[in-house]
Amino acid sequence: MDRTPAIERLTARLRDAGARADWDLLELAVRELVPQLQALAARGGWSARERAALASLRAAHDGAAQASAEAAAGLQELMDDLHDNQEGRMAYALAGELEPGSITQ
Repeated sequence: MDRTPAIERLTARLRDAGARADWDLLELAVRELVPQLQALAARGGWSARERAALASLRAAHDGAAQASAEAAAGLQELMDDLHDNQEGRMAYALAGELEPGSITQ
């Protein structure tokens, strides 16, 4: 029985999650990837068509990992900026609280 459609579904799920930056779905897809591939591999050797589908799956996995790494780098940059400008934001907040007529809670 040809396992290519099952492999292609795994590939599409990874690509979709990575493209949409749906990190929860991506985590789930990656976590389920190993047991699903093990179940497929238990059926015997891979045909040439299945090996080609597996290569596409690997590329999708690599692409999702790259998207995740880029998102993490962007988040780190934002966190660094927040940290670097923390004192300035606090000064603005305090200045607003000290102005006459300001509303504080």
